[in-house]
Amino acid sequence: MDGAAERARPTRWHRSAVLAALMLAAFTFNTAENLPIGLLELIADSLRVSVSAVGLLVTGYGVTVAVASVPLTHVMRGVARRHVLTTLLAALVVSSVLAALATSYWLLLAARLLTAPAQALFWAVLGPVAVGLFAPEVRGRVLGALSVAGSPALVLGVPAGSWLGRRDGWPVPIAVPAALGLVSLVTIAVLLPTSHPDEQRAAYGTRPDARRFGTVLAAGTLAAAGAFAGFTYIVAFLGDVSGFSPSAVGVLLVVFGVACLAGVTVTGAVLDRFPRAAFSTAVATQAVGMLGLCATGTDPVAAVVFLALMGGALGPVYMTAQNAMLECAPRRTDIALAANSASYNAGIASGAALGGLVLRLADVRGTFLAGGLLTVGACGVLAGAGVLGRGATSAGQRCVGEDGRVGG
Repeated sequence: MDGAAERARPTRWHRSAVLAALMLAAFTFNTAENLPIGLLELIADSLRVSVSAVGLLVTGYGVTVAVASVPLTHVMRGVARRHVLTTLLAALVVSSVLAALATSYWLLLAARLLTAPAQALFWAVLGPVAVGLFAPEVRGRVLGALSVAGSPALVLGVPAGSWLGRRDGWPVPIAVPAALGLVSLVTIAVLLPTSHPDEQRAAYGTRPDARRFGTVLAAGTLAAAGAFAGFTYIVAFLGDVSGFSPSAVGVLLVVFGVACLAGVTVTGAVLDRFPRAAFSTAVATQAVGMLGLCATGTDPVAAVVFLALMGGALGPVYMTAQNAMLECAPRRTDIALAANSASYNAGIASGAALGGLVLRLADVRGTFLAGGLLTVGACGVLAGAGVLGRGATSAGQRCVGEDGRVGG
């Protein structure tokens, strides 16, 4: 970073305020993406369409994010991140208002497809902007804070939106992201300096490694596919296999979300010290959770234990993959993060499709067996590349980069 860029760095409280705004934006984008999950029947009845058609509001959103991430990031690679973020948040605000005012299914779908590309680019630029505000040695904690902010979308955002929709109508919760996005937009517009993306601390990987980049991308995609091959059908599993009542299943979904939140909190605290071990441990824990559910899910106590293990790994898998991208990106970190987001969303879509196929051919336990085996495959990719288990045992033997980061 040159002298002018260093002088342009915001003060400590400015950095903290911008990080808080980015955390709020992460929560808002994730909530906006998943809100229809809790409003399916309300929207379907209001707009006179099928529940499956409303489900496409979520599926189409994810596919758009996967397809748009890398091309959009490449096109916007030279634009100041302050301008990019404010434009993306403005798109979120406008699309949320349009969605709340939609009087037909197609208008609602169009509004959703305006938000999706904004989210695709948001996740590509979020990490480099956030970690670039702070010293390299706290990078893991910054990513942990962003993950902790994004995780409650399913635990809090979707249930709260569902409650608000039943009370006041579905357009009300659909409009809430507009208000939250506006707060983030104003904060970032006022406090984040305007600088060229190349001047950011985290614009390029600290230890570029194309081989490791490919390994992490492949393992993360397999892990995402494995997780959602089973998780997509978790309600049916807990009811049909574990024997929980519908009300108990609702409570267990909250337990899953809390475990996810705990997982990213703990992982964020140790990520700076053990970046490679954190990723491999998260993937291995997910495999244990899924295969444990398949093998012992008929026992309610065991089901809760392995469900919590799976939940505790789901968030950290993505977070630690992001951290790896910031380290090993062969070129620009925003392009690497866009590729990571695209492959993760592709993994989610393919995993859910695979789970549906298995469900038709076997039973719901088979979806967790398939998902667990895919996750074991991710562990195999890491082991084959010499990554699995190296973090904690060889941390003291690895060299230290110029920026103070422990490298591989």
